Amino acid sequence: MKAYLEPEEVALMEKATSNLRDRLLIRALFRLGCRISEALALRVEDIDSVHGLVTIQHLKSRIRSSCPHCNAGLGRSHAYCPKCGNRVSAAVMQQREHRRQRVLPIDPDTLEMLKEYIERGGPVAKGGKTLIFGINRHRAWQIVKECAERAALPSLVNPETGKVHNVSPHKLRDAFAVMAVKQNDTGDGLRMLQEHLGHQSFNTTARYRKVSGKEHRDWYSRLWDKRIGT
Repeated sequence: MKAYLEPEEVALMEKATSNLRDRLLIRALFRLGCRISEALALRVEDIDSVHGLVTIQHLKSRIRSSCPHCNAGLGRSHAYCPKCGNRVSAAVMQQREHRRQRVLPIDPDTLEMLKEYIERGGPVAKGGKTLIFGINRHRAWQIVKECAERAALPSLVNPETGKVHNVSPHKLRDAFAVMAVKQNDTGDGLRMLQEHLGHQSFNTTARYRKVSGKEHRDWYSRLWDKRIGT
């Protein structure tokens, strides 16, 4: 059982779509390597067709715990405030939104598909925005899952936990990352991939190098080949 999709399998998913919107969704998730939330937040004005660029907006909510006495930040295990020393029976929970954006290049074929989709009137006006897709997260997951099934793709196994999962939007992002690492697994290549994917931690990006190649298996095989030859 495989851990990641190959580009050829993503192409089969595209062919299994029944309309331009669904095909564009799968294409964008893979070719841009973006998160499903980022794809669904794409607006018409985020597409720079002149320079071949797409602006990705990433909004992430984080919960912050603070001391009710002095407002100092608290960790999950804190029973006493590290600043004022008071016992913390109930921390104050605050939700903070972190908004980031990055500008990504887009390949000519996908850009042409986007232009055609926009010209056909595909985008949806919602909440004062003109969204490219105009569908919710649940529907997007359904589209990806159904297209993978129609393309007769097998389920994928998580290389870290061993659990088996259906093909999901995030697996298309993973497929892009693994393909990129196979093309260039140097330090510079991984740094560029980190920026493209919007990872805050380099360690998150570096995981793809571990899972994309066969270095470990080849190394292990060579150990036994040498023993057998002696």
